[in-house]
Amino acid sequence: MYRDVSSCNTYNYGDALYWDARYVQEACSFDWYQRYSSLRPFVRRYIPTSSRVLMVGCGNALMSEDMVKDGYEDIMNVDISSVAIEMMKGKYEYIPQLKYMQMDVRDMSFFPDESFDSVIDKGTLDSLMCGNDAPISAAQMLGEVSRLLKPRGIYMLITYGDPTVRMLHLSRPVYNWKIILYIIPRPGFERPAGSSSPRSFLEPVPITEKGLIPADFVLEDPDSHFIYVCKKMDETTELHSIPDHPLMANVL
Repeated sequence: MYRDVSSCNTYNYGDALYWDARYVQEACSFDWYQRYSSLRPFVRRYIPTSSRVLMVGCGNALMSEDMVKDGYEDIMNVDISSVAIEMMKGKYEYIPQLKYMQMDVRDMSFFPDESFDSVIDKGTLDSLMCGNDAPISAAQMLGEVSRLLKPRGIYMLITYGDPTVRMLHLSRPVYNWKIILYIIPRPGFERPAGSSSPRSFLEPVPITEKGLIPADFVLEDPDSHFIYVCKKMDETTELHSIPDHPLMANVL
């Protein structure tokens, strides 16, 4: 397995020093890839508001705050940057639903096995894939995510990585994840005038037996983001028990 350099540059995004320096310079809130408003139909469909949620690589994003406003009751936020964590602790000290801890997602041994109902990852795996020893870092992080998820728990990965570079990491048998894929356009994307598509972005995308998108599938926005909904199966869980029907825009 190789380092994923499809959207990397010379920075080491897996390094705490890089992120500490960045958050010192950029104190304003910033959400990578997508805001909660765009992700809400998927989050609400697969993650009940009563879930204990782990937000990995939280940074200084508004995602967790927006989820609390939407009714989520317990979100643990972790990030490798102590600067970001201290900033967010101060900002949200009066919101009990939000907790913050400095932590490397490759080693979350502070938490016992099966501690969380759901794990949300918006760009953190991507950061590790741009760092040194990327395949090892990815395996360490995903192993920890799998360990921390309760049976039937959900790992929701929002990433720029299409199945050719992500499924080989996500589909390892040791995780025993049932995976459903969605593809959504980047914020601000508009279909060309006069064009139409029968497919809704809220519909799951078919995946071949090899874990790839069918060859005839048309990616309308070349800079789309990919949402992998990974359900942790157990011996009593049927593989078809995770819903794969189209979502509604206002999922409650």
